[in-house]
Amino acid sequence: MESRHRFTLAAAFVVLSGVVSFLAAPSLPAQLVTNWNAAGEPNGSMPKLLAIWLFPALTAGLLVVFAVIPRIDPLRENITRFRPYYDWFVVVFTAYMFLVHAGIIAFNLGYEFDFTALILVGVAGLFYYSGVLLTHAERNWFVGIRTPWTLSSEEVWKRTHALGGRLFKLTAVLTLVGLLFGEYALYFLLVPALLTAGITIVYSYYVYERGSDTGSGSNL
Repeated sequence: MESRHRFTLAAAFVVLSGVVSFLAAPSLPAQLVTNWNAAGEPNGSMPKLLAIWLFPALTAGLLVVFAVIPRIDPLRENITRFRPYYDWFVVVFTAYMFLVHAGIIAFNLGYEFDFTALILVGVAGLFYYSGVLLTHAERNWFVGIRTPWTLSSEEVWKRTHALGGRLFKLTAVLTLVGLLFGEYALYFLLVPALLTAGITIVYSYYVYERGSDTGSGSNL
């Protein structure tokens, strides 16, 4: 499958979101529930017009950004090397945005389900594929764990992303495990995600400094 076909698939999720909004609009109330707390209880709302078009418009805008990135990155030739994984991330991301949007519409149409659990399942899928993408990402300025040290050394980039990929996948698994713990489920996402961010930043610095000390760093 070529890149344009994968982006067409991603665009289809945007169009589908718009179709869902259009078809559901007559049956929706003037105010839509759009926020839930950790226990899955509604705690915020938006006017219908804003609520039904926010996600389709936001996703469409982000899709344009995703399409532009491979063209403007100074290291665009590196993105080309992992382009299929990048494109499939875009598809997974737009699918996730559609899931959130469809969930909001369904809830406001009267369907009863745990919205927080739905989002956590979607986030788990997004994090897992992000881990897949990280393990294949070549050094670039837009995609991946971009610290001063990963951007300065090919070796640091590779080692940091190998670790980051595993941690993102682990976070996805822990997020799904968290569904067994009710209102505490959200913490099984937030805590591992924050730890992953902190660990990868510190690790990239550690690997860079260790390489500098031994004279084996591959700096630009």
